[in-house]
Amino acid sequence: MTPETPETPVTPVTGQRLNDACSKTVLSAAGTPAKGWAPHEREVDPLAETGEPFSCLNAVEIFADLTAQDMAALDRMSPPKLFSSGELVFSQSQPVTALFILKEGRIRIFRVAEDGKTLTIAILEPGAVFGEMLLVGQQMYDNYAEAIEDSIVCQLTAADVEEHFLSNPKIAVKISRLLGQQVARLEDRLTDMALRPLAARTASTLLTLDDAAPRGRFTYTRSVKLTHEQLAGLLGATREATSKTMADFAARGLIRQGRGRITINDIDGLRRISRSTF
Repeated sequence: MTPETPETPVTPVTGQRLNDACSKTVLSAAGTPAKGWAPHEREVDPLAETGEPFSCLNAVEIFADLTAQDMAALDRMSPPKLFSSGELVFSQSQPVTALFILKEGRIRIFRVAEDGKTLTIAILEPGAVFGEMLLVGQQMYDNYAEAIEDSIVCQLTAADVEEHFLSNPKIAVKISRLLGQQVARLEDRLTDMALRPLAARTASTLLTLDDAAPRGRFTYTRSVKLTHEQLAGLLGATREATSKTMADFAARGLIRQGRGRITINDIDGLRRISRSTF
């Protein structure tokens, strides 16, 4: 008769042991990376917390006279919003009575004619202030605002502007000066469109955009990020005529073109062309 094998005693699973086992499993899973790092993949949320508190106002010169308390209060009232490339910030069909502050990216302000043609009013860089604000003289009901690259925008209501900005004489003066500069730039563009040939207007516009373009992080060179279609909208010209002018500039070594990117090689040469009247 074969002797019976003694059974191994089973220790009952207590609550403490179960917790310990789960903890080991969770820690083991957390310590194992899900996938390797890929340099071409960007997983950082542009609105995620960083080491510094987010502020839409600290990069805008006209708000420099605000106190730290006012700055913090307004930042709480104007949470940042991410607009993807091609997304409208506001339009004729959805006008918004508000003041917008561009924190990151670029915004195109444009109008659409009855025949469908578009005229670009401005290309805005980070730090720009824009919007439909009757309180400060801006009227944009006929305009569209489009993000031409992923952009972070903050929005302030008319009540916020009236309470915090217009009650401050220094800020009110700066806003008036800003609006005056915008009017002067529009007058210059209208004069150029009426009196100067396309080559001169193109050269002048490229120089203006180059002045506002940020320098590269590693090369410290500037490049204008704009397509021929967007540039044609700024010039009030057709895309075909604009592309022909740009090809001529490139053939003469004045500029270098890439995909949606323009680098100026000869600033003096473009400056001479911008002053021509024939």
